[in-house]
Amino acid sequence: MIIHDTSAGGQPPAEDRHDVRAAAAPAKRRLHRLLPACGLPAIGYFAGVIALLGVAQILPPPAYLLVDAVAFLAAGSWCGVNVWRCRQAHCRATGSGWLLLAMFAVAEAGFGRSLIGGDEQLVFLGTLAIGLIFECVWNLMHRTSAVTRASRRTPDEPPARRAVVS
Repeated sequence: MIIHDTSAGGQPPAEDRHDVRAAAAPAKRRLHRLLPACGLPAIGYFAGVIALLGVAQILPPPAYLLVDAVAFLAAGSWCGVNVWRCRQAHCRATGSGWLLLAMFAVAEAGFGRSLIGGDEQLVFLGTLAIGLIFECVWNLMHRTSAVTRASRRTPDEPPARRAVVS
């Protein structure tokens, strides 16, 4: 899925046209192969994350913490790449939250026990909820779910037109 911001006549805003991310196109292509954005590969990727979370439920500590950490790292990496790839608002919250949670789970595994009573997966779901709420609020305020410089407008400017998905 390609998201086009139509607020500047179908072209990115002037300040984004010479973005350094455009120069990183080969890196984006490599990451796109590793972390696909849509379709069956994307479904398979997140099915793997869900499977890891399920497997973690039957393991004793600290093994389940390491499996949880791998699942959190996979989900956080996906959203971290999506911040770079398509700038979705929820990925800013979920990507950073899940990557921090992965580091926390690894630290817990080092201690040999959970420091939050085994609720790491609840924190994972809470981070998802916070990310989705953030995206809803962002979309209501800016009429787009993409976080770009063009989505920051002053109160006297008209709202940007909705993004067209093709």
